[in-house]
Amino acid sequence: QVQLVESGGGSVQAGGSLRLSCVGIAGTYRGYYLGWFRQLPGKEREAVACIGTDGTAHYIDAGKGRFTISADNAKNTPYLQMDSLKLEDNAMYSCAEQRGSMNLRYGLGCWFNAWGQGTQVTVSS
Repeated sequence: QVQLVESGGGSVQAGGSLRLSCVGIAGTYRGYYLGWFRQLPGKEREAVACIGTDGTAHYIDAGKGRFTISADNAKNTPYLQMDSLKLEDNAMYSCAEQRGSMNLRYGLGCWFNAWGQGTQVTVSS
């Protein structure tokens, strides 16, 4: 039971970039869902990017044109490239994947039930 572990978060000025990485993808649902969530302060967790069963990337409206999800090694190493970061991007970012069919949460046309502990992204002016 490999745990998802994110890295790449930190502090950045508005307009800057960060690239998040995730290790620990189980891959038991290869060809299914893989993505990234974020939880803004005082808000519920929301999907920001995911790769669907057909390999198509989906993004939250606020991230379109700024966020890029990618994955290496048959989706075993997902990344989230975030450019032109804004103050409203301040959040804890977690990678996610589908493992089985229990306690699934929906976002951007993708389903997930496994998340990492998250990496903090702090954007300042």
